Amino acid sequence: MDRLQSMRVFERVVNEGGFAAAARALDLSAPVVTRLVADLEEHLGARLLQRSTRRLSLTDAGEQYLQRVRSILQDIDEADASVSAQTHELAGQLRLHAPPVLASYVISPLLTAFRQRYPKILIELEVASLHEPPVGDFDITLLGTDQGLSGDVIARKVIESEAILVAAPDYLNRRGTPLQPQDLAQHDCLRLKMPDSSARLWRMWCPDQAQEARQVEIQPVLVANHTDTLLRAAMDGAGITSVAIDVVAPALSSGALVRVLAPWITGRLVMYAAMPSRKFVPQRTRVFLDFLLEETRQRKDRALAACTVC
Repeated sequence: MDRLQSMRVFERVVNEGGFAAAARALDLSAPVVTRLVADLEEHLGARLLQRSTRRLSLTDAGEQYLQRVRSILQDIDEADASVSAQTHELAGQLRLHAPPVLASYVISPLLTAFRQRYPKILIELEVASLHEPPVGDFDITLLGTDQGLSGDVIARKVIESEAILVAAPDYLNRRGTPLQPQDLAQHDCLRLKMPDSSARLWRMWCPDQAQEARQVEIQPVLVANHTDTLLRAAMDGAGITSVAIDVVAPALSSGALVRVLAPWITGRLVMYAAMPSRKFVPQRTRVFLDFLLEETRQRKDRALAACTVC
């Protein structure tokens, strides 16, 4: 016996004043309604309704049970409505996870505009660099790759980007601007530490030319495993570094950094937004993801416009 259904049928029988009327209201057959109430009475071991050919009335036990049933059903309906509101209304808490570089240069710059558009959505952001981020614990997890995700996880591509070389105008005024990739050997280079590559080599290629990637020798003056450190040092005039165009977009637009050796690139990158499931995605998650897609693509377009085209 489905006790919850039987409770709803019992309440409707009382509200409608009869089995036939309750059956019509619930789109059930009269025998089914009669059986459900009878099953409920058998389960309780007490008669809830006095039946006669002319009228239907509650027993004392039925009166007491009806009061409790109405309270229980109201609580259930309110719980359902609360959860449904979390799915459909543009309010509530949105839990995000991102590695430091994406938190600083992708999520943080768009928070003001997002909050102005959706002031009732509270964002909780956890920042950590993890080999296997706990995607199931968050509404959206930003990733620099889709590798290692389980089949249950939904990974949506946010944007494809390139890693470019940049430097501060002050550095280029002092040291000159490299004109060919091999000129980098005469410059101060700020290199991201990579586990499977030499710090003294930059792998570069020119998208406009049908040629293989070139290994360029460099003399790094700083090797770090932290993008923020390299970017800050570059903006202070310490040298030339490689960074994703999406990350460096604000600095390019403001003129704090300029692109070097365009259109040469040092890599291609893809950013993904991972979600635990495609089912029952809250509306606040959907609007944030749409906003993220819109803003990152606009920022990339602005960054490209600010770059020097060779």
